[in-house]
Amino acid sequence: MRSEAERTARLVWQFGEPVHAVTYFAPETRAATDALGLKGGWMSYFGCRAAPLGAVPPTVVTATFYNFRPSMVERAIPDAWSYASPEELVDARWSAVDRALQRLLGDEVASSKVRTAAELGRAAVESGNFDGRLMGRANASLAPPAEPHLVLWQALTALREHRGDGHVITLVSHGVKPCEALVLQTATGRSPEETMQANRGWTDEEWGAAKDALTERGWLDDAGAITPDGAAARDEIERETDRLAATAVAGLGPDRTMELVDALRPLAERVMDAGEVPSANNMGVPWPPQE
Repeated sequence: MRSEAERTARLVWQFGEPVHAVTYFAPETRAATDALGLKGGWMSYFGCRAAPLGAVPPTVVTATFYNFRPSMVERAIPDAWSYASPEELVDARWSAVDRALQRLLGDEVASSKVRTAAELGRAAVESGNFDGRLMGRANASLAPPAEPHLVLWQALTALREHRGDGHVITLVSHGVKPCEALVLQTATGRSPEETMQANRGWTDEEWGAAKDALTERGWLDDAGAITPDGAAARDEIERETDRLAATAVAGLGPDRTMELVDALRPLAERVMDAGEVPSANNMGVPWPPQE
């Protein structure tokens, strides 16, 4: 049973993720990084997402992003820094998100819901505990342009990366290796296996070895289906992730956190209705959320 703090932290993620994830799917992002000279969508992804960390080597990106095959990261980093500095990529990302959210939200981009969500999101980041959260703190330290929809997007990005940092901490503490984490997620039906394997760069041999390791632990059966023990382990990992994520919004308190959720709902619904972010996406966020 999740506590109220864990439940509301999960809702912030579920309704904030569609707004944040626009950056990964909107054509504006790829156009912005193409203009800087970056080569391809994955260099755009790794360069933009890692940019708040500075010009770090591929080993740091692999460790913090966790579930990508190292060779996939190495094809993009550090080459991305030779085309554009991290500061230029941060600015390019904001510019792209600005155009994308204006296109997707229309008149809603200047609404009171966006302003309220921006104020609450920023307050959460300023009052939350980001200790030990590398990606979360790197994003929380950025000062975005003053437009409310960009303040909101950057706050949601910091909260989302805070949650991701906590998820990695949880996976490591449970002895779940990067490829195994993906196999376990796909076994639950949260994400499609073929897409997840290909988009994270793992070979058939590595994917099979991860399945074998999870089968040996009793988390998958011989057919690769999740077992009751595997489902219980996955639920425990999710609950622990929610517990760690709750520290990011603890400063808001439960009432203001739910006010943030309520302000995010119509924005997330508008993004998802536009089809910009696929409902079965690689983050494994079900839509609509199962509250």
